[in-house]
Amino acid sequence: MNVVDSSGWLEYFADDVNADFFAPAIEKTDELVVPTIIVFEVFKRMRQQKSDEAALQAVTAMMQGQVIDLDSTLALNAAKLSGDLQIPMADSMILATAHALDAELWTQDADLKGLEKVRYIEKKK
Repeated sequence: MNVVDSSGWLEYFADDVNADFFAPAIEKTDELVVPTIIVFEVFKRMRQQKSDEAALQAVTAMMQGQVIDLDSTLALNAAKLSGDLQIPMADSMILATAHALDAELWTQDADLKGLEKVRYIEKKK
C-alpha cells in the first residue's frame, strides 16, 4: 500500500521536477490510499492555483485510490505522533494513516525524512 502526501500529488498534477518519483505510487491505484486530509489540501491548493474545474479533476483522480476517513483511532494515533515527532497536525494524520495500513508514505516533506517506511525526495526548486 502507498500513501502520497499532498506535495506529491501537486507535483504530479503539475508535472513538475519530482513528478516521476511519485508517478509509480499514484498510478498503481489498486495499492493507493488517500487520507481525507490530503483530499482537502490538494483541492484547496488546486482551486487557489488553477481553478474549480482543475481542483475537481484532481479529486476525481485521487478517488481512484482507497479514501480513508479520519476516525477517532487515527486522530489519537496522529496526536501521539505529532507530540512524539514534533510534526504538524496534517503530517501526523497522514503518517498515522500510513502506519495503520502498513503503507509506504511518499513525500517531499523534510519533517518526515528518515522515518521508517517513508520514501522521501527533496523538493527541487
